[in-house]
Amino acid sequence: MDLSVVVPTLNGRDRLAACLDSLTAHAPDAEVIVVNGPSADGTTGMVRDRDDVDVLVEISDRTVNVARNAGIETATGDVVALVDYDNRITPAWVDGVRDGLDRADVVTGPVTPVETVATDEDETDPSETRAGDEPHEESDSADGPERKRIAGRDVTYFAGGNVAFRRETLRDLDGFDEYLHTGGARDAAHRLAHTDRTVVWDTDVAARTEPPSRHAVDGGRSGRDWEWKYRALSYRLLKNYGIRPTVVGRTAKHAVLDAGSVARDVLDGEATPSRWVGNGRDVVFGIAGGSSDGLVARAQDRSPARNPNGISKRADRAVAKYDRREE
Repeated sequence: MDLSVVVPTLNGRDRLAACLDSLTAHAPDAEVIVVNGPSADGTTGMVRDRDDVDVLVEISDRTVNVARNAGIETATGDVVALVDYDNRITPAWVDGVRDGLDRADVVTGPVTPVETVATDEDETDPSETRAGDEPHEESDSADGPERKRIAGRDVTYFAGGNVAFRRETLRDLDGFDEYLHTGGARDAAHRLAHTDRTVVWDTDVAARTEPPSRHAVDGGRSGRDWEWKYRALSYRLLKNYGIRPTVVGRTAKHAVLDAGSVARDVLDGEATPSRWVGNGRDVVFGIAGGSSDGLVARAQDRSPARNPNGISKRADRAVAKYDRREE
């Protein structure tokens, strides 16, 4: 197995260093590609000072799907893995990837937290720690992945920060959809199901994650970007399935549950009525924008890939590249 590991990062120098240490320890033969962009914490210097990173790609975008695609198009392995900068692979991870891909096109595994002690230096804005952070959208339990049946398809979701693909699978998907600021892995899971690609769970493909700061920094609004949550949800459902009662029902169900959750916070005194109204406005705008853009995207790409914003659509992601393979 010729393995490439892509690590997207944004303002996470210390956590990235721990991630790279784990890759050096447990996947010493892998090609390691860090995609950084644009960090302001000295990440570039730290990575360039290491001798265990094969390629550093600097991008100007802050979204994780652009970073993923930039790394995928740079990777040379016949297996391409994605590992988030705040994840640390475990000793059996490489063997788990090999075994999983003997059985399927994609393999993922559990991501569980490590015990850490926060310091003042560790406290950063959660909105800036990971390009297009997707903790609510793509996490898996230690027991197995989330699975759903939608419009006759069995969809197996995977952790976007702990997953490995056969290269031809990523080629057929044309990578990730760069329209999405969040939910890119869930969108890819729908498209994998549409192309009859298989996803397996292997407990050996395990990673430990260091959670971001729990401090609120949003002036009283929810830490989640509600507009983008619902823009992404509506976009990927309309793009992949078109207008169906199940699509409308699924979106409405999410909105009602989230509205009820914030309403309970208001009653408990943990949120204000203005926050509830503001979140509701964001949800409506997100659904409207995502639905419109999803239908346009569905018309733009009628192929099984359903990816009008994939790897093949642009060539200007990288603003700089430091490639030790050429030395």
